Amino acid sequence: MTSGVWNSFVEGDNLDVMRGLPDGSVDLVYTDPPYNTGNDFAYLDSYGPRADRHPVWTAMMRPRLVEVHRLLSESGALFISIDDNEAHHLRLLLDEIFGEQNFLAQVVVNLNPKGRQLGHGFATSHEYVLVYARHARTCVVEATTADTVVESDFSRTAPDGRRFRYLPLRNTNKRFNPVSAPTLHYPLYGDPGSGRVATVPFDGAHEIKPVFGDGSPAVWRWSPPRVEERPDDLECRTITGRLGERVDIFQRDWLHAGRRKKLRTIWLAEEVGSTDTAVAELKALVGHTFETPKPTGLVRRILGTMPADARVLDPFAGSGTTGHAVALANAADGGTRHCLSIDVGEPTRPGSRAAALGLATVADVTRSRLSAVAEQVGGGLHLS
Repeated sequence: MTSGVWNSFVEGDNLDVMRGLPDGSVDLVYTDPPYNTGNDFAYLDSYGPRADRHPVWTAMMRPRLVEVHRLLSESGALFISIDDNEAHHLRLLLDEIFGEQNFLAQVVVNLNPKGRQLGHGFATSHEYVLVYARHARTCVVEATTADTVVESDFSRTAPDGRRFRYLPLRNTNKRFNPVSAPTLHYPLYGDPGSGRVATVPFDGAHEIKPVFGDGSPAVWRWSPPRVEERPDDLECRTITGRLGERVDIFQRDWLHAGRRKKLRTIWLAEEVGSTDTAVAELKALVGHTFETPKPTGLVRRILGTMPADARVLDPFAGSGTTGHAVALANAADGGTRHCLSIDVGEPTRPGSRAAALGLATVADVTRSRLSAVAEQVGGGLHLS
């Protein structure tokens, strides 16, 4: 990958291009392959006419995903968009190539909040992003974000001005109980007047064992050594539950700079953008060329799960969303990510918006967008 340049673009068959890249040279792959909606796609290779479109699509994808697997670093991951046409086949294919043990998530992305109104049946409003690690044990994907941290959730204020919320120290998941986690069922000692909590008795303290709301035995989330290390993060309080008043222990969960929250597996349009916002983004740079591009917000959320110097690959670059998102992310946080985008010179459809704008191939669209991104956002563009 070209040093110091945020984006590179190669026009060609992605299988041929990827075969020329060294092992482990990529940290993150995000891509949006052909969805096999019934129309012909460019990557037919030598598999002949589409007598049965699912096996042909799978045969096209398999060698390309094998190359993606080879190119990923030991800490890397693949994020791949897909819809219901091939989601089940793609999942099986990725299990075969990456291994079921390296599956990380199947994310539902709400790209069309209004739902597709054309045709029969349900108004589909979602697609998927499948996430697989090269090796789950060494993968550095951090499935958290700062974007969904809501300050109003931290409604309490400490004397020093810090904001926090109370979380039960008791583990609320009944799968964790004195049978499954016996070492976490032990007594603590607390004074609801002062709020003090300790692992040993003290004057005025109540002995408190963890219980569920129905009074059945539970376990704590913290071990005794952790309680002793962080006593100021705990508080004894009197509460009223379904069985009446009782004394319990709570964690002060602090709001702090850089706080992050675990990503859910449903991503809403108001969080990551929609097809409509994606069309507007593309239109602002090169004109209205694609009907269903991906929003940069979706890719930026994915980029946020990886280090800011990630080497990114998009082998089905299409409209160039991934490269655009990389430039925006670098400009925002000072990162040094680099994206290699690949697309074949598939002709745009006669009479299409892209053709009307003088963009003869899909590769022309990709190149035009990344050129505009380099000019407006920065980071340069290397073409080959």
